[in-house]
Amino acid sequence: MIPVPAAWQRPYLNIFKHFRVEEWKRSAKEGDVAALTDTRLKGTIYRIRGSNPASSYLQLPRAGTQSLGLTGRYLYLLFRPLPRKHFLVHLDVTTEDNQVVRISFSNLFKEFKSTATWLQFPFVCGAANGGTARRGATGAAPADVRWTCLVLDLPSILGLYLNRRYSHLRGVKLCSNLLVKNLCTSDLLFEPGVTFSEARLRDLSSCGVAPMPRELAFPVPKGENWHDLYDYIRFPSEGSKVPCNCIRKSFPSPVAGDQVLEEPGRPLTQPVTLSRAVCDRLSLVHHITSPKAVPHRCPVITGSIPEVHLAVPGPLRAVPAGDPVLEEKQRLHSAGDTSQPLPLSDGGIHVYARQRRGQTTRAVPGSEEGLVPDPILKLKTIIGFGGCSTKWALWTRDSTAVVYPCHAVIVALLLKTGEQRFFLGHTDKVSVLAFSGSSTLLASAQAGPRGVGRLWDFPTGTCLCLFKTYLQSLVSLSFSHSGAVLCGVGKDVHSKTMVVVWNTAQATRGGGVTVLAKAHTDVDIQAMKIAFFDDTRMVSCGRDNIRLWRVRSGALRSCPVSLGEYHSLDFTDLAFEEGPEREPEERALFVCSRSGHVLEVDYKNVCVQSARRLLPAQPQGNGQEQAGSGSGPGIAINSISMSLTFCATGSEDGYVRLWPLDFSAAVLEAEHEAPVSSVCISPDGHKVLSTTATGNLGYLDIQARDYNTLMRSHKDSVLGFSVEGRWKLIATVSQDNTIRVWDLTSMQQLYDFSAAEETPCTVAFHPSWKILACGFDSGVVRTFNLAASDLLLEHKQHRAAITGLTFSPDGNLMFSSCLQGTLALYSFVAQKTQVLRVLGNVVARDAGIGVDTLVVSGDSRLLAFVGPSKYVVTVVEACSLDELLRVDISTFDLHSAILDSAVKVCFGPVPQGELLVATSSNKILVLDAKTGRLVREVSPVHKLTCSSLALSRDGQYLLTAGDKVIKVWDYWMRLTINFQVFIGHSEPVRQVAFTPDQQHVISVGDAIFLWDFLAPPPVRSSPARARSPASTLLLRSDSSSEKPRDVSETPRQTVPLPLLSTPPCLDISSVHQAGFQSIFSESDKEEEEDLPGSSRVVANRHKDASVLVVGSDGSEEEPVVRPKVRQESPRSPENPANEPRKGTKTPKSPCSIRPDSYRHFTPRFKASVLPQSFSSPPAGSEALKLKAVIGYNGNGRGNMVWNPDTGFFAYSCGCVIVVEDLHSGSQNHWLGHAEEISTLALSHDAQVLASASGKKDGDSHCQICIWSTQDGACTAELFHHETQVQAMAFSWDDRFLVTIGDYSDQTMALWSTHTYELMLSTRVLEPLHDVAFSPVSHQDLACVGRGAVMFWLLEQQGAAVRLKVHQAPAPDVLGLVELTSLCYGADALLYSGTNSGQICVWDTETNSCFMTWEADEGEIGVLVCRHKRLVSGSNTKRIRLWSVATVQELRLKGPDTRSGSVLLEHEITLDGTIVSAAFDDSLEMGIVGTTAGTLWYINWVESTSIRLISGHKNKVTEVCFSPDESHCATCGEDGSVRIWALGSMELVVQFQVLNQSCQCLAWKPRPVGLWPCAVESQHVVAGYSDGTVRVFSVSRTEMELKMHPHTAALTAIAYSTDGEMILSGGKDGIVAVSSPRTGMTIHVLADHKGSPITVLQCTRKQYHDFGVEGGELWLATSSDRRVSVWGSDWLQDKCELLDWLSFPAPAGPEGLDSLPPSLAAFCPWEHGVLVYVGFGMQEEALFYSLRKKQVLRKISLPAFATSLSLSPAAPFMAIGFGDRLLRLQPCPAGDPQDYAGHDDTVHLCRFAPSGRRLLTASHSAVLVWELTGA
Repeated sequence: MIPVPAAWQRPYLNIFKHFRVEEWKRSAKEGDVAALTDTRLKGTIYRIRGSNPASSYLQLPRAGTQSLGLTGRYLYLLFRPLPRKHFLVHLDVTTEDNQVVRISFSNLFKEFKSTATWLQFPFVCGAANGGTARRGATGAAPADVRWTCLVLDLPSILGLYLNRRYSHLRGVKLCSNLLVKNLCTSDLLFEPGVTFSEARLRDLSSCGVAPMPRELAFPVPKGENWHDLYDYIRFPSEGSKVPCNCIRKSFPSPVAGDQVLEEPGRPLTQPVTLSRAVCDRLSLVHHITSPKAVPHRCPVITGSIPEVHLAVPGPLRAVPAGDPVLEEKQRLHSAGDTSQPLPLSDGGIHVYARQRRGQTTRAVPGSEEGLVPDPILKLKTIIGFGGCSTKWALWTRDSTAVVYPCHAVIVALLLKTGEQRFFLGHTDKVSVLAFSGSSTLLASAQAGPRGVGRLWDFPTGTCLCLFKTYLQSLVSLSFSHSGAVLCGVGKDVHSKTMVVVWNTAQATRGGGVTVLAKAHTDVDIQAMKIAFFDDTRMVSCGRDNIRLWRVRSGALRSCPVSLGEYHSLDFTDLAFEEGPEREPEERALFVCSRSGHVLEVDYKNVCVQSARRLLPAQPQGNGQEQAGSGSGPGIAINSISMSLTFCATGSEDGYVRLWPLDFSAAVLEAEHEAPVSSVCISPDGHKVLSTTATGNLGYLDIQARDYNTLMRSHKDSVLGFSVEGRWKLIATVSQDNTIRVWDLTSMQQLYDFSAAEETPCTVAFHPSWKILACGFDSGVVRTFNLAASDLLLEHKQHRAAITGLTFSPDGNLMFSSCLQGTLALYSFVAQKTQVLRVLGNVVARDAGIGVDTLVVSGDSRLLAFVGPSKYVVTVVEACSLDELLRVDISTFDLHSAILDSAVKVCFGPVPQGELLVATSSNKILVLDAKTGRLVREVSPVHKLTCSSLALSRDGQYLLTAGDKVIKVWDYWMRLTINFQVFIGHSEPVRQVAFTPDQQHVISVGDAIFLWDFLAPPPVRSSPARARSPASTLLLRSDSSSEKPRDVSETPRQTVPLPLLSTPPCLDISSVHQAGFQSIFSESDKEEEEDLPGSSRVVANRHKDASVLVVGSDGSEEEPVVRPKVRQESPRSPENPANEPRKGTKTPKSPCSIRPDSYRHFTPRFKASVLPQSFSSPPAGSEALKLKAVIGYNGNGRGNMVWNPDTGFFAYSCGCVIVVEDLHSGSQNHWLGHAEEISTLALSHDAQVLASASGKKDGDSHCQICIWSTQDGACTAELFHHETQVQAMAFSWDDRFLVTIGDYSDQTMALWSTHTYELMLSTRVLEPLHDVAFSPVSHQDLACVGRGAVMFWLLEQQGAAVRLKVHQAPAPDVLGLVELTSLCYGADALLYSGTNSGQICVWDTETNSCFMTWEADEGEIGVLVCRHKRLVSGSNTKRIRLWSVATVQELRLKGPDTRSGSVLLEHEITLDGTIVSAAFDDSLEMGIVGTTAGTLWYINWVESTSIRLISGHKNKVTEVCFSPDESHCATCGEDGSVRIWALGSMELVVQFQVLNQSCQCLAWKPRPVGLWPCAVESQHVVAGYSDGTVRVFSVSRTEMELKMHPHTAALTAIAYSTDGEMILSGGKDGIVAVSSPRTGMTIHVLADHKGSPITVLQCTRKQYHDFGVEGGELWLATSSDRRVSVWGSDWLQDKCELLDWLSFPAPAGPEGLDSLPPSLAAFCPWEHGVLVYVGFGMQEEALFYSLRKKQVLRKISLPAFATSLSLSPAAPFMAIGFGDRLLRLQPCPAGDPQDYAGHDDTVHLCRFAPSGRRLLTASHSAVLVWELTGA
């Protein structure tokens, strides 16, 4: 094999692709080697497996005598070892002295070995996150081994280990067992996880580092980190001067020890987070052997390691790897105090645990700035017992404490103080417990498939070790007296009973737990205990058996006890006789049974010594139970315990009985409410501990003859709770059908309510009285008086289960909801409730059940809930249930494939008026509760859905619950890490909330957890401090100016740093807490004098106080229209608040969130930029002329104008203004804008047109063009607004033009139409939507915005211009609305539309609204009024005609006018939201534009709507001409195929496929010999995103054929030259050849597999051209810069590859956000030549000869091409570019001509068959060009 030239290896060489491994011609395979498709990696991988590495391998090159000749410094291997297998890789490299050296690495090797010609490196396979690996050794790959990018520095390896110089790579041999994706060589160091933009910003190229090429990159899902998913290993590490003895994962983190990837001066690479799994990995990769004759390395100095704190009283325990909670990327908490950082060793990369003050700590990620204190929660008390079983409760040796499980937590309860200690670490419910004889060791095991056991040092609370139990469900666990042996019984994975004995002797010495013996048995075992006198002997009992066990020689053997007549008893528990007077083996064994029998077993003789039976008391007796041998049904005994003097039994009848050792009679009894599960006599013999099946735990004090309840608990999951603050009570409801009330201080149960046939669902405490309300599944709501233990009232307004129940904070109202969606409102007066209102179908039926389904704001004014569907959140007025706001959550993320739904809601702090919504996509949306706009978003919140939200009383902290964890957030999200995580629950947390005093947090789910909330109390700022200029004030738009709130309400541990951003502008919004009010006040001279540097404000003291007069004197500063603040605001005397400084521009309003109005313009996002250079053709020599534009920009607002008197009609499409003759259909095109046109305005004499668009490159302001409608000349260009122009209007005398900016600009400008100079500009504090001049008075104009109409009066005296402005708020009955549109009516009337569907009528003489009516269900964005008729258009797609003849008469009747005086005459539904409209003077006919890209002709008289102009709403994906060029076809992402008549540019036919995107299409060529083409043969074929191909008949307007040849989306399609075959290419690189006659797929070609097909083209050829048969030549181009050329004879079923082209490219697209497409086409004027453009070494077009097999010539291009088409008639190339440029390039040489007219990337261009026309497409706009010289 000839070595590859070095030039072809730069910047990198893909070995597998270059040597075509898949063909196995230049590579060899042996054994089980297969090519597979990996869905995760989205490509082909090779699996090599086999038992012997020598018999299964993949080898390059094929023969050992050949050489690859690859000279790249770095070898990249992308592979993954097969789990639990070994692998081996050989690399043969050649040195400069021609010596061949083999470099091998494998996880088979135990140590490093080297000879003069062979280097063997051990490879350490690490586990993924959450997994564990064996410590300190190589070996088989773990089960969760990850894909790895291994980078071998071949010259460094040879230099370090053999002192030789590297020449080239000779061969590679990959042996089993592994998966391999690719091999690559390069001289560049590629860095994974770094994007090209990041690489440019950090200038990594100067350091020799480049981003990973796409061919070598592992896919990373959005939002994920590369290093969290894959491993990156570089060997040797950067800067290593000494040999390293093994290959292992490097950690590019400052704390990662000696394996660092960066040089001292090099920017840091992507950091790898030190999670638990990484800590295990660090410990794994220690040195296997020490390098010989290598000096000791200096210790690694680390600054700090982030800490994690587990808030548990006392020492902490280890948490098992694999715990899902530990995979959180923020700091983790479980329940307690602080801990210390971990040190690093100096030699290897180890992390060790260190003990300090009895606490074990570990290092995990953290932040230097987070919530303080850390941790902010500390677990105080858990109310609950059991979970998996209620039979396990143990005494400590000193009888002072009781140990029991509560689900996943082990609790140690001190009897004297009631204090609880917690043992945390189990991830599932604890099923068994056992104490050693001295109570120093505690053993526990959890249920579930993992079968994990833990051994604890009880005095310190430290987890000594974890061990595998091999059992899924343990039923018994017993410690030997010495603590050296542990015995357990349970079921294995096959549900067979198994006994396991462990050796625990080494656990206290740092060792582990090992298995002594284990055995399966067929007998049933309910209890098993180790004999206290012999650690190797055990006794078990169960159904029908009692057995003795012994461990001997590593085997576990057993023998049965002869039971005789008792052989059929079901034995439940056993106990050894106590007492020192007898030999251990002679002591008796007592066994109890469900039949009431107690057998005394002779252990030594293995027989039953005596039997007694517990029988119920006889009626004639003394009522005392006796143990005798009588007959009859006995009382089942569940547990037995022995002491020196008596025996205790717990039985099914609920009694704990104490017996003398002869069982003569019960001496003491204690009755329980439920069967007793277990009994345990304390070591001191004074107490008997008992548990019940219902979760009660208590003990009997024998000496005091008193019973003490230690713990009560719910029998099932807790659904929710409510806290009462005054008496410190908590009420809970559970799935066990009970309501329980607990004392929050003592945590003792006070009340227990249950209904016979009903289940409680929700509960709520009254905030002031000791009254409890509860909702039941029957729909009944009951209120209880706890003081009198009495039922107060019962309400039956609901018919289904209650889902929500709550009181208002002031206690005056109560609310309830049910599963049927009904919402009820109650008044609560004098401790009695009264139903005020009931609404049906209001609350979402699928919202679920929870006490926080209904939430009330802190001021008791608002109620929020999810409904009426799960996608909507509704806010109503609490006192009336009148709807105020409805927000559709699903519309916030339009790019998501799944509709987002609301799950929980919560009100934010009252002054801010925010509403928090937890969604199904794990987000929290913070909404403005008044407008519904999105304020901010937090994501992700939890791994699963957030189940509960709660806000602290001071509004500083937010609680969320989800999965099994609780998170505490900083509400304002101001910190680096804004939350802390706390674990402990074993089931999903149902609800979490603060106590009213904010000192505790309560969470419920499996049990009730009470946490101490350790945050410091809020500090109220003093007035002096608030006035300090150093204080940080946060004045929000709806906050009162009387009480500015200090942000720093909690003490900081570090000094605050100054903000880098500009301080916020402190302004007072027009929206006040009491509703909308006028914000304008008079501007007096005193205030003017206090505003240095501001524009001159002309005062007029004789006008109304709400009028502000704004004047212009030529100053560059803009006046800010703002209110006069009535109250005194705290401010610094040196720098008054809200005042601009001299020499600086007035700060903009902080409003940067788009208003809740579709009427407001938002430009379509574009990634393209304007061209840097432009080769304009000389005047008169243009080869291209724009003939027509197909489409109307439905994204514009008011971007269509029509004057019925002159007939002038114009609209915008992209950046082009199209002026069309409505009679002839001819178009003129005005090109002057470079960006998308937002709006148009036509003067009233139709002589001037104004158009507005965004900024040009280099301009700082938007562009407004002034056009003469007579000749289409641009007479002026205006620049003032900074972002977008929202609306424009000419005065009725055409002397003035007013323009308003969008929500980010918020300025209004007034221009003179004589000189087009800026006369006046002012800034407003709220976004404006529309503006209009009055037809009555030329000086009056109005504009609408948020909740108000602004009336402006224009006064001009000479050159001076003044504007008087008055703001009139919307009527209170409308609530908080946006006024979105307006138009003047007859006389003194003004109509305005709102975003909630109302139309308001205003009296312009009094500037007041006197009438409103509900005109539509959606937002009204267009209003047109003529005389006594009004047209409204909305986002419901409806346009309505109203008769408003009587409105003028009703103007004098005041604001109480009803809407009955307005008559709806007609309505028409169109295809989209109405965005523009123009009508004649009688409103009989007009033109209306919609967001669907359509302009409609409307005739009200004839009730007709005719489509005038139409186009694609979304991106156009393909265009083509018909063979006779009478029509053209387009398709788009909206799934439509449209046929257009080129003569009239009218839409002829549209084929629509729903829910699919049409990606490509082609027109069937005319049959050979037929001209003109028959109408019947007009067919179009289209390819869709679901892999289907559809053939449409144009003449019959129907689909004729549907095929499904692809599994992936189609990207290219073409007909064969005779039209008998259809070639289609997919996104997966598959090319299919199908017959449209039969619908069958004939050929499937996978040569381009893995890379999307971009071009398919067919052409005719001579039969024997190029040495292949067939009359057709066709090519396929894929996005990986490869072109295949084929010769075909379809009739003979022949298809032969003629040529395969691969074009080189650099490593990364410098300056490009995405790679340009690879495009190729046959050259029509040069036979046997194809043209290629695409991403490559240069920006050029290549002409490649198929005959000479070489590139003939190159044509330089200004940029990489995005589209290409070659003229069939003349030597022209049409090339589109990403910078919106269309170039016509003469060939082979000539001056190019560039053409504008596109506002985005020119992604399509297609010549007509005759070459006389050209189609181009830019997003949704299609342009038709004519070649003037053709």
